[in-house]
Amino acid sequence: MRLFARLMYRALVWKERQRARQGRRAIESSAPGISRLESQTPRQAAHLETGKRGETLAYWYLRRAGYTMVARNRRSTSGGELDLVGWDASVLAFIEVKTRSSLEAGPPEAAVLPEQRKRIVRGARDYLRRLKRKDVTYRFDIVSVLWDPEEGYKVRLIKDAFKEQ
Repeated sequence: MRLFARLMYRALVWKERQRARQGRRAIESSAPGISRLESQTPRQAAHLETGKRGETLAYWYLRRAGYTMVARNRRSTSGGELDLVGWDASVLAFIEVKTRSSLEAGPPEAAVLPEQRKRIVRGARDYLRRLKRKDVTYRFDIVSVLWDPEEGYKVRLIKDAFKEQ
């Protein structure tokens, strides 16, 4: 299974590099300062699309690293939200994925603010309550995904990124 995950991850990285090359060509061939993508889609939709692509890349990155993924985009009734949930050996990891297209606002992991951490913890508590297992060891990880125009996405896993408060 890891071989399949490795191949999927490489295919996604290749696809993102191709997308970057096409984007540069589109910018060079269109009016100065305006790409075809920007003229066709609202800025918000482009932002959400970048996040979605980063989350997919993070999913396959974690699979390649040996995680067994059990949930994606899980929303709880308590207002919590979980991007990814997966087992890293015997530890259940609640994973927040942050994708950025530049470092202007700082590294992606810096965007996981205390209020968002509280929402993640609420989602994790709800998930553990529904899991109905008493002896679960868990932690909170962050996957930082940074868009590099030359290389595509760069992915970094931060295990045990924060603690439950």
